[in-house]
Amino acid sequence: MKIRKFQDSDINQIVSLFYETVHTINARDYSADQLQAWAPKGEKIAKIANWKVSLSHNITYVAEINGEIVGFADMTPEGHLDRLYIHKDYQRQGIAVALMNTIEADARKLGLTEMDTEASITAKPFFERQGYQTIQLQVVERNGVNLVNFKMTKLLSN
Repeated sequence: MKIRKFQDSDINQIVSLFYETVHTINARDYSADQLQAWAPKGEKIAKIANWKVSLSHNITYVAEINGEIVGFADMTPEGHLDRLYIHKDYQRQGIAVALMNTIEADARKLGLTEMDTEASITAKPFFERQGYQTIQLQVVERNGVNLVNFKMTKLLSN
């Protein structure tokens, strides 16, 4: 596995990975309506354009195996972990941990002492294992549908 910085040419693979992961892995914790609100299949083209900008602005890494993107993560310069997704066929292989270690190392280099994220029901146990603490349960509305997630933070040690 190779961890590297995001390149604009990665965007199509990343957006496809996002849609496939949400609609398969997260299906055990969210209804079909919630999955469609979270990752509307009809908005893929718009998401490509929007994400290309945000992923370029953020600190973004991808994980590759044999030239295929199998995961990605991005953090704002202020320490908000915006996205962390691992390909549905590559779950539980240490990819998310490797991406998080890389992102957290960058956060420390920036002088940040804390990171935060909004974790899905599915991802919450992973973040807990990484040392994140739940601050609050949140109900967010996306496309007219309520989704539960968790505001979580982690203190970074030097």
